[in-house]
Amino acid sequence: MAQEQSDLDKVLSMRRKASAEIINVDEPIVKLVIFELDGEWFAFPGEAIAEIMPATDVYFVPGCPPSLEGVINVRGDIESVIRLTELLGKPATAQAPTSSILRGQGGGMHSGIRVDRVVDVLDVMQSAIQAPPATLPEHMRRIVSGLIRHQDTPVVILDLNRLFEDYQRGLG
Repeated sequence: MAQEQSDLDKVLSMRRKASAEIINVDEPIVKLVIFELDGEWFAFPGEAIAEIMPATDVYFVPGCPPSLEGVINVRGDIESVIRLTELLGKPATAQAPTSSILRGQGGGMHSGIRVDRVVDVLDVMQSAIQAPPATLPEHMRRIVSGLIRHQDTPVVILDLNRLFEDYQRGLG
């Protein structure tokens, strides 16, 4: 009996040592909402986007800056809609027939964001996200958090927190 207990102790000890040497190799995954805007692809982290809405009537509000398209009714709540092209320094374009509104939240605010079309929603490994290049235009450096390639197309990942913070401070 003592021999069996000793053998069992050896087996259990070896298992504890083997378990201690196991390393968790799970890599963090980031959900991205990829969208098109003026022929280029961008993305927001999925946790910043509450809803993807089809094109809906946006009501103009007099006296607002050009970056504010207007407001929409979302299930009885009034939500602003921002023109992302204005915030990125792109020329204003006509609304695409496939346009959508991304309801985003971050930087202490929430708003709808007009995009030409939603391309995809996908999970990306953290290691697949490249750092933003040093050649980014000055107005983009603060709001770009990384780059990926999806379907052989470069995708610029935008930081919605910083984008909304800048917008609130009047920098957008």
